[in-house]
Amino acid sequence: MIGHYAAEFERDQGCTEAEWLAWLPGAVRGHALTLPLPGTAQVVIDSGRLEMAWHALLPRQIALVRLPRLAIRFRFIDVDEAARQRFMRYFDLYMQRGGG
Repeated sequence: MIGHYAAEFERDQGCTEAEWLAWLPGAVRGHALTLPLPGTAQVVIDSGRLEMAWHALLPRQIALVRLPRLAIRFRFIDVDEAARQRFMRYFDLYMQRGGG
């Protein structure tokens, strides 16, 4: 999803938790990243932060193919709109997988 990013939103990500955790450090592009509790992450952005929380959803099934999914909640705290948009544009481009 490329476009406007609200201060708080939720989305599905088509991956396992292990894949998500492997991709996350690159997606935050050098911002300080901590994993305070299982299923959570915090990212320092300027003088604010992004809090993320996730949990597994039932896999999406198409015929015999089962695709893993995570429900992810994004919550920006004290991050101005320009910084939020800039961060999420890179984050989404980094997280794109497959396709063509």
